[in-house]
Amino acid sequence: MTDNLELLINTLVVFLIVVDPVGLAAMFTTLAHSNDPRYLRRMAARGTLLATGMLLVFFFLGDLLLKSLGIGLPAFRVAGGLLLFLLSIDMVFARQSGLRSTTYSEQEEAEHKQDISVFPLAFPLIAGPGALTTVLLMSSSADDFNLSVGMIAIIFLVCLLTYLALIFAPLLMRLIGETGANVVSRLFGLVLSALAVQYVLDGIRSWLQQAG
Repeated sequence: MTDNLELLINTLVVFLIVVDPVGLAAMFTTLAHSNDPRYLRRMAARGTLLATGMLLVFFFLGDLLLKSLGIGLPAFRVAGGLLLFLLSIDMVFARQSGLRSTTYSEQEEAEHKQDISVFPLAFPLIAGPGALTTVLLMSSSADDFNLSVGMIAIIFLVCLLTYLALIFAPLLMRLIGETGANVVSRLFGLVLSALAVQYVLDGIRSWLQQAG
């Protein structure tokens, strides 16, 4: 029971850091080009719901996907840990990349769209490569019913917090500004880097146990 609780807490921390609701709020205000509360609520609701659906699909089909591709859990833990470590580096240096933001060409495309809920909000900002990788790792770790329920609850909780951060994005940015958002992102990045290394070590340990 204690091990399951520790796993759920670690998973919640990792997933919350990877999705980064505060950092998303800053990008959302830039892409929305509007402070109209009704428009922000509509875009935030659609984008969050779509992203939640994508994340749940990856959670339920993650194990099947890995098996169909012939990818073992140790290998995926190592690969996922390395990807999350790269993401943490971007966060520490407050650097935008395709892992946690849109590319320059994607930003240009989004600037001419009235509806940003599907692209780029749902994907790749909320349900981006880092979040989808984390969900697959969550799926592979949920080896009993209680853990599965806990992991699904984490997905819903983080998506709810993301929705709240998006609808209150203008207020949040007035309170902390872009500098404050970058400070939060850097602190999250430091924590994520350590957790990402732990994923890699766990993957190597599992591989050695299987090989032995």
